Amino acid sequence: MESNIIERLFASFSELETAITKARSTFKSRSSVPDTVIRRLESYDTILAKQRSLAVTLCEAISRKNWDEVNRNVTLINGLSAMIRDDAKAILAAVVEPEQDLTEDESENFC
Repeated sequence: MESNIIERLFASFSELETAITKARSTFKSRSSVPDTVIRRLESYDTILAKQRSLAVTLCEAISRKNWDEVNRNVTLINGLSAMIRDDAKAILAAVVEPEQDLTEDESENFC
């Protein structure tokens, strides 16, 4: 069962990577998308790499049955996912409603 969960976790990283690539491509093809949005999408690559690294550490902790470390890594992975999700929502809201400019906080990279 553990391996099935880990396989799904890594598959979700691949799906996220594909979504980031598609979003970047779509936004780059539009002239009205600010460069800050593209830079924010690029920061997702860094976050995704960190998630993959944490997932490897998670696998090691599972094999050692170090449940505190398992919990810590799951919490970190979930937190990074929430960061991307919340930022992507802000980007989409700004792109869908172009008259609404990004706030200063929203225009900053998370990484």
